[in-house]
Amino acid sequence: MDIVKLRELLEQELSSVELTELDDDFYREFDSLIKALKLSAESSRERGESVEERLYLAQLKIAEELMKEIIKLRLHKIVDLAVEGRIAEMTDEERRIFRILRAFVEREELPDVGEELLEVEPEPGEAETPTKRPLREAYIVTAELPAILGPDLREYGPFKAWDMAVLPEEIGRVLVERDVAFKVKISP
Repeated sequence: MDIVKLRELLEQELSSVELTELDDDFYREFDSLIKALKLSAESSRERGESVEERLYLAQLKIAEELMKEIIKLRLHKIVDLAVEGRIAEMTDEERRIFRILRAFVEREELPDVGEELLEVEPEPGEAETPTKRPLREAYIVTAELPAILGPDLREYGPFKAWDMAVLPEEIGRVLVERDVAFKVKISP
């Protein structure tokens, strides 16, 4: 795995509506590439090779950006497959995501993915007890909207048409009243 392979894969994903076939260990290989680049940059820094360190750090940034784009494209395709109920060639990690999405679409009980995957770290300064957090609900935003400052002084958005968002109740109510969103029910 290297940056050239990531770039080629991104081009393949961009040029096809179908998922590009990947080896099952693709994501592990990417993790190994990232670790190798970080170690190389650190080693260069320790040796006093600042130019070499900057090169490794630049490669690291490029690899991470390429991978973010690949993941975004693949996730969009996996969501489409889950909604349509079609199966395609996926890695093990992607199959787990597909099963969760499919269960959500079919309104079935979500497969057991382990509690650690469902936990969300609180934002710095955010109240950790549910009683202190503002009530949040899920909405489908039907129009393109700029970022909105919430009652908790956090920014929500910007939104593209048909984005799903979990928002404070006050914001959701206003968006529904203005016919730019509708509330959706998400069952656990």
